[in-house]
Amino acid sequence: MDVTSRHLVEGADGTPEGTTKRNRKRERKSGSGVRAAVAAERLKTVRRKACRELDAIRGEAGTSFDGFGIGGALEKHNLGTIVGWCCDELPEEKPRHMLGISEPEDIFVAVENGADTFDCVNPSRVARNAAIYVARGRFNINTARFRRDFTPIDDTCDCYTCANYTRAYLHHLFKAKEILAATLCTIHNERFTIRLVDQIRASIDGGYFDDFKAETLALWNSAKK
Repeated sequence: MDVTSRHLVEGADGTPEGTTKRNRKRERKSGSGVRAAVAAERLKTVRRKACRELDAIRGEAGTSFDGFGIGGALEKHNLGTIVGWCCDELPEEKPRHMLGISEPEDIFVAVENGADTFDCVNPSRVARNAAIYVARGRFNINTARFRRDFTPIDDTCDCYTCANYTRAYLHHLFKAKEILAATLCTIHNERFTIRLVDQIRASIDGGYFDDFKAETLALWNSAKK
């Protein structure tokens, strides 16, 4: 069994048991589609082959997967290249989902190379350690300068946390080791990410994606200077 199919166990009819058949039953119950994950190596030939072979799989009804996930061995310096290889091979009419991508730079790179949707634990993971996403980059809310800062995390954000709590209160929660601190910061970071993707979608529809990318990343990286 080669690297592109090592996680698939074939049934008697040649379809991948535990993926196509079982998930088709789930699809009928939940209304959700069945997606395949491309998680091969960094080699161009292996990635492209994995995409072609997954796209060629047909279930008992003769249908292919409803979408594809792209993950495994993705680093910043090769993210766009690998996503491009995969999207060149995968059917354009089906969604391409990025696994483990959430930083603004990575989202922009993935989108311009053909990715459609994203998921990642990072917004909640960093929130548990007091890291907050705002347009000007990331900062830690548990530092001393926020102890008496009675403004919201971001006054342009419409999330529950920004509408109801101040930076000072979040600072207090982290110092008191209250689990609510992580919950409230996660709510904000998740909303920040969703708003960014909504804005990217609007920029694509409006024909100003390149300008929006340049402006957004210049602001995001300004805190690092």
